[in-house]
Amino acid sequence: MATATNVEATATGTVEWLADPTTNIVVPVYQRQYRWDIGACEKLLSDVRSVAGEEDDHRHFIGSILSAEDADGGDLVLIDGQQRVTTIMLLIAALHHAVREQDPALASELERVLVRADDPTRTKLRPHHAWAELYESVVLDRRDDADRESRFDDNYAFFRSQVHADEAARIWRGLQRLEHVSITLGAAANAQQIFESLNSTGQPLRDHELIHNYILMGLSHTEQLRIEEEFWLPIERSTGETIGAFWRHYLVMTTGREIDADGEHGVYAAFRASFPRLSAQQLRADAAAWRDAAEIYSTLLDPRREADAVIRLQLQHVNAFGRAAYPLVMSAYRDHRRGAISRDELIEVLEWVQSLFLRRAIVGLPTHRLIARLCRARAIGRDELMRAIARITPSDERVSAVLKYGELPHPAYVLGRIEGIEDAAGFDVESIVPASPGDGWSGDGVRPWRDYSEDEQNSHRALAPTLGNLTLLEQDLAERVFGASFPDKRSQAYARSEIAENRELARVDAWSTAAISARTVRLTADVVRIWARPDVGEIDDDGLTPVLDAVRRRGWPAGWDREFDYCEYRGEHWEVKDVRALFNRVFRRAWTDDRPAALAYSARHGGPLYESMAWKGHWDTLAEGCHLYMGWDSNYMMTALQGVLEESGIAAEVFVKYSYIGNVM
Repeated sequence: MATATNVEATATGTVEWLADPTTNIVVPVYQRQYRWDIGACEKLLSDVRSVAGEEDDHRHFIGSILSAEDADGGDLVLIDGQQRVTTIMLLIAALHHAVREQDPALASELERVLVRADDPTRTKLRPHHAWAELYESVVLDRRDDADRESRFDDNYAFFRSQVHADEAARIWRGLQRLEHVSITLGAAANAQQIFESLNSTGQPLRDHELIHNYILMGLSHTEQLRIEEEFWLPIERSTGETIGAFWRHYLVMTTGREIDADGEHGVYAAFRASFPRLSAQQLRADAAAWRDAAEIYSTLLDPRREADAVIRLQLQHVNAFGRAAYPLVMSAYRDHRRGAISRDELIEVLEWVQSLFLRRAIVGLPTHRLIARLCRARAIGRDELMRAIARITPSDERVSAVLKYGELPHPAYVLGRIEGIEDAAGFDVESIVPASPGDGWSGDGVRPWRDYSEDEQNSHRALAPTLGNLTLLEQDLAERVFGASFPDKRSQAYARSEIAENRELARVDAWSTAAISARTVRLTADVVRIWARPDVGEIDDDGLTPVLDAVRRRGWPAGWDREFDYCEYRGEHWEVKDVRALFNRVFRRAWTDDRPAALAYSARHGGPLYESMAWKGHWDTLAEGCHLYMGWDSNYMMTALQGVLEESGIAAEVFVKYSYIGNVM
């Protein structure tokens, strides 16, 4: 039987292990903050009390604790178990402080668990350096501010409120019956893989926390501190609560592939695939790039950081559509900062992004899963990006048709740019005809709303949210004429406004559906001019998805066999309806057109091409001595067909058209 040489696992009493003079624990810098709340503390205390009342041989198992020796010294680096160990230490500290006056003998036993044998002024557990002093002040009862807030203080205070000297013996008995599996790693053990396995249960780590661990795990504690201070903390300061989104957007930018952020740690998996090996020297170069990207990300989040007024305003405009375009914007902004593209080209990209998002919003097209393909196009060059954007940006004719009767999206942003308002904070989007006019409202000052026919009323209501019936009006003026008839608005608000477009309204005699339609036509000309579509002489094509951006679905979800309408393969029209058929046809075509690429891909990935039908299942024979295994799931098949197309260098020429079912899956 083989013997494990890099992992040593031993069942042991938790308190006995903590009290051992050689057990001094350091929490590495990649660990997340201490998070356990009062509910978790209450559960631990309940378990301790419960096991204390059992027979003498009864024990309570708290799981596994993973550690490794620090390369810089004899301390144990706590890879997994920080939350449990820290909470147990806080409970023991509360018990120690409750009995130290009445029971010096018990207090001495408790102190052996809390403080180092070689230095009683230091705790045996040393948390992350950023909050080590705070933790030690709680455990050693050196708090100088009773009102301060931290998880250490809150949980310690809970234990102090629950643990009294008369129950000390019982609590101590229960604590001594806790046990765990102590896993100690050798130098050659894969600490990250073991850490991920152990964290598959309990409160899951988020993607950026796994990235943090992956970057620092394996470095000495000294190296961890250096990388943490020089690179990771600046990334955290730049991105704040959006750090998870930052990593996803960064990886979309650098890989040119869509990354699933929902479950199963898709962002972390993409990071590991992009950085499979992180030597200390390479890590510093890569981390410098991450830090620079995070600084750019902070400017996108808060454009006020940008010194150039025009670029600053353009970044503010882009933010009207959220953060979906950030990977592409980061790419262009980074190149501008490096001097690789001019200021004008950066502004051009920002204008293209706004045109793409606004026009698609106007005609009701989704904007998800678009940016990765644009990042790929931009990596080729400006002209390729222009063509890629033009292909998925609706045409002037389509936009104009929808604006006649469709609700205007992002009205404050659109009207602000049309009317030349840089900061719309002091303005309200005002409906000239209210969405629900009162009985006395009038468009001409003669006929009240109650006298309008049902068709007239319905026509006005239908046009109320359209471009021609909306304007930006100063807040004080908007409040003054809220719900008022058009003649009153004309004299009391529009004529007094500083906005030229509002003063134009003051010249209109009456407000009717005809007036709304005429104004829509006039303002639509501004829309298609300001949010211009790149002119490359191609039709807009919003229905095709590049195969590299096709969704990888796990298993065989309902509707999988009708996911596609068809596939466009290098100008050919393929009537394929599902990923299984597409997988088969792509590999058959690869075997015919580029056999070396098909074989190279399969050799690197251990399939799906095999010399013989090596096991039972569904196979398809491509040629004598070459068999395609058809028993994989949807996710594998999509990944494989994308991979072999990339291997052949033709992936950019293959598209799928999703069916109605595919769009809602």
